[in-house]
Amino acid sequence: MPTTQSILIVDCVDETRTVLKMALERKGLEILEAKAPREGLELLRSRNPDLIVLDMELQSSTDGESSDGLARETHARRKPLLMLGSLRAAAISPPPGQIVSKPYHYAPLIRKIEELLGAARQPAVSSPP
Repeated sequence: MPTTQSILIVDCVDETRTVLKMALERKGLEILEAKAPREGLELLRSRNPDLIVLDMELQSSTDGESSDGLARETHARRKPLLMLGSLRAAAISPPPGQIVSKPYHYAPLIRKIEELLGAARQPAVSSPP
């Protein structure tokens, strides 16, 4: 029996998290939510989600943690990361197709999340010797 995939949504806007959560839970996904990068980092470390959706406009945080720090740890853990916003000041650059500029529409965003989750489920293909 396949395990349920989980997604961590890190966004300070309650409405954004709520809409994404409702749409993704309907697809059978487990949703973890964080308002701030530090909370997101704690959930990343404790729950090890399959995909992280990160609002890059959370650059300045009162808890001392930035979106860049969360993005770096996600990258180090080799987890797919979907960034929302712009990469003006991001510490890392995601692979092509893993950033969604604002303003965005939810339907294409949900499709992108499904695409990344599907790719994450595929076994790694090793190159021939």
